[in-house]
Amino acid sequence: MTSASKVETTARAVRFHKFGGPEVLRVEAIKIGEPGPDEVRIAVAAIGLNRVETIYLQGGFGPVRFPATIGYEAAGIIEAVGSGVTHLAHGDHVVVLYGLAMEQFGTCADRIIYPADRVVKLPRDISLIEAAASWMQYGTAYGLVEIADIQPGDHVVITAASSSVGIAAIQIANAHGAIPIATTRTSAKKQRLAALGAAHVIVTDVEDVAEEVLAMTGGKGARIIFDAIGGPNLAELTPAMAREGIAIVYGLFGGIAMEVPLAPFMQANLTVRGWSADVVTADPARRARLVEYLLPRLESGELRPEIARTFALDDVTQAYAYMESNQQIGKIVVISRPDLAG
Repeated sequence: MTSASKVETTARAVRFHKFGGPEVLRVEAIKIGEPGPDEVRIAVAAIGLNRVETIYLQGGFGPVRFPATIGYEAAGIIEAVGSGVTHLAHGDHVVVLYGLAMEQFGTCADRIIYPADRVVKLPRDISLIEAAASWMQYGTAYGLVEIADIQPGDHVVITAASSSVGIAAIQIANAHGAIPIATTRTSAKKQRLAALGAAHVIVTDVEDVAEEVLAMTGGKGARIIFDAIGGPNLAELTPAMAREGIAIVYGLFGGIAMEVPLAPFMQANLTVRGWSADVVTADPARRARLVEYLLPRLESGELRPEIARTFALDDVTQAYAYMESNQQIGKIVVISRPDLAG
């Protein structure tokens, strides 16, 4: 292990001692020690929140050993490196890649130890707050590239478009010359989604999505559906799909069961594909492609996260409650080290 100076090996970490809502979260002092072989210790500046964490917090992924940590992504500065780590050094600005078990590698803390092969060095002109807000959302929206092979002129229906992933999908669609069609439940977010780059915004409480999409596409339908809802929603979207179109389902807002009408799927040769972005970060080759795709686009500003609101680490309960309220447009970020976040 190498380090520029001796630092304390404790952290202020967010933990929970039982399943529940945001109210069970506590900020507690813990010992984390020194990084082992192929690990690094990171002074965490900021943490991006994700809905998958609330499912985990409520016990949706099965039993955990209490007290359990939480958090799926973070950005900060390297404090120390373990043996065998050659691509990172003390003082590097970095972001951690999502996909590891939160019980063992929860990122919601002011200091963490993390496997070095899941840590990406950042150019100094990418802010740590924006870095913490980027990789999970763009990694999920990267399914448009990895799975759908998005092309110029493609119409892309993006459900729950005011979410951080939805906004990331709008940006990626625009970056590829595609035409993003956003859906939102009420008109409250319509104007903002248009300002964020949606070519069309459909308000599902008052408009029929399939009818609107067919009208926008001259009756051809959208080649790609990027769906955060699932449940019965996909059946309602099926008439909006172009022949040989693909529906990528990455969320469970509509429930854990999904129904699709088989006859239209067969007649139009449609595809429905489940998508979890963890599959990319779990494989070294795909992980490298993701970094190669995202890092230059984040550095250039072609992709830039929309930050809905920031919270202090001590206000983490309020941060998760705000996420559950569905008021936000974009990403919620917890600032764990204001002195580093800038």
